[in-house]
Amino acid sequence: MAAGAMNPVVARALAGARPVPAWLDTPERPAAEPPLSGEEHTDLLVVGGGYTGLWSALIAKEREPDRDVVLIEGREIGWAASGRNGGFCSASLTHGLGNGMARWPEEVRELERLGAANLDAIAEAVERYAIDCDFERTGEITVATAPHHLAELRSLRDDARDSGLSGFDLLDRDEMCAEVNSPTFLGGLWDRHGTAMLDPARLVWGLKRACLAAGVRVYEGTPTDLISSRGPGVAARTPRGRVFARQAVLATNAFRSPLRRIRPLIAPVHDFALMTEPLTPEQREAIGWRGRQGLADANNHFHYFRITTDHRILWGGYDVVYHFGGGTDESRWQRPETFERLARHFMTCFPQLDGIRFTHRWGGVIDTCSRFSPFFGTAHRGRVAYAAGFTGLGVGATRFGAEVMLDLLAGERTERTAPRMVREKPLPFPPEPVRWAGIGITQWAMRREDATGRRNLWLRGLDRAGLGFDS
Repeated sequence: MAAGAMNPVVARALAGARPVPAWLDTPERPAAEPPLSGEEHTDLLVVGGGYTGLWSALIAKEREPDRDVVLIEGREIGWAASGRNGGFCSASLTHGLGNGMARWPEEVRELERLGAANLDAIAEAVERYAIDCDFERTGEITVATAPHHLAELRSLRDDARDSGLSGFDLLDRDEMCAEVNSPTFLGGLWDRHGTAMLDPARLVWGLKRACLAAGVRVYEGTPTDLISSRGPGVAARTPRGRVFARQAVLATNAFRSPLRRIRPLIAPVHDFALMTEPLTPEQREAIGWRGRQGLADANNHFHYFRITTDHRILWGGYDVVYHFGGGTDESRWQRPETFERLARHFMTCFPQLDGIRFTHRWGGVIDTCSRFSPFFGTAHRGRVAYAAGFTGLGVGATRFGAEVMLDLLAGERTERTAPRMVREKPLPFPPEPVRWAGIGITQWAMRREDATGRRNLWLRGLDRAGLGFDS
């Protein structure tokens, strides 16, 4: 085989993969709402039509049905992270229990309680608004694929118990492979209650329908690059009009924020995924997976994977790509070398699925921040609220973020606004070129830790400084 040539088995598996998220490749995809033309006046303007913005608009109407709400989306609702993720709806607000324990040990029990209540509220909303998104509370297993992972997972289980948290079960190799069969699995930690699996696109489309039914005026194809104070409220400039509002919610996440102060706190990173063709009954029998749990391995550069209701496997993660200057251009969402690597890793994990083909390949951008979990704040003398930095766990946490922003706009101190996690900001990333170089060095160090199980001086220094990098 010529140097640089793709393995022919991998090439065959990827040959027919469509360069579009599997979730969006369906005739169920709704038509976009028309763009804004002219002027709008409203009580609340929501900027961004992903989960964060849609939950904000919907909950605002639930709290005050007479409140007038306008939502503007720069492209099409669901086209970005909300339609491209793996469909893991986690209760965690802190990017996992380990990160929460490390950063807010005195609050972790309360943050876990708030996260569990938030997941319950999502389940209730899915039922109340009849959102057909295959919502299924399966839990999630963190899988050990290297010997040092076993001690890490045992320590995390013990920390959870010491904090009074239940539902975390340690699995040995046989127990793990009885759940999902792979020769690479050495054990696992099953969080039985903290995650649901769902179809992310059908969730975002269902939230859009619920917003429209509640009277939210939705404009797609309507970007804004400027939010300014205007009398007692704010104004947003769009290509063909303006919106004047008493208050605004910013839900731009990984994309360039109209607020300058948010930009140094976000590093947009690119993530990639594959989807297989439906498994045959024989293939399903070979891997088990009857519990349909979400899975992720315990590496820094980890894979996340799940099985869909039509028996396909989504396989994503591992590569975390940052482009100099923080670019989020859609042309970077197809990366052949990453798709090849993902396919090879899939075949190593599930050799019993030899010959399977991938039907879809896609990428997208994640709004990571230095503490890996969302941050919140206000601007324009309290008239504008924002949330960002969900770092890949936004399917669930965005609803909590919406509640926090609406509390902040109301000037209310609630159980959601009280935690230090909500009141404090992450450390900013340094400017370029230091940011690009630092992320590159960190990526190298994390790969070394994955291989050796040892955290080097660079990573320990970042830990002490409160900085980090994750997918």
